[in-house]
Amino acid sequence: QVQMVESGGGLVQAGGSLRLSCTASGFAVKDVHLAWFRQAPGKEREGVSCMNWSGSPTLYTDSVKGRFTISRDDAKNTLYLQMNSLKPEDTAMYYCAAGGPSAMPLRHEEWVYWGQGTQVTVSS
Repeated sequence: QVQMVESGGGLVQAGGSLRLSCTASGFAVKDVHLAWFRQAPGKEREGVSCMNWSGSPTLYTDSVKGRFTISRDDAKNTLYLQMNSLKPEDTAMYYCAAGGPSAMPLRHEEWVYWGQGTQVTVSS
């Protein structure tokens, strides 16, 4: 049974950092393309970053370039999103996803497996 479980969200002040984790079961993260999406209230789900199954390249939406880093740990079967210099506009529910095309812009309808989401709130 395929499952993806996110953790690491929370409340942080602007300028702070968080690291999101997404632990997969039922498949190996090293075998699929991986991505992070986010969705703010009243807005569409937005692709944030993706990683090719080979580990490279890693791609980012313009608004997070230089601040966010996607990575994975194959031994732990876990995907990460390191988020630095957080801004209030980064506030959203963050979702990990697997099985879609590793190309920007990400389209959520093209991704197969999803986590349940973890809330990130950045206060000003």
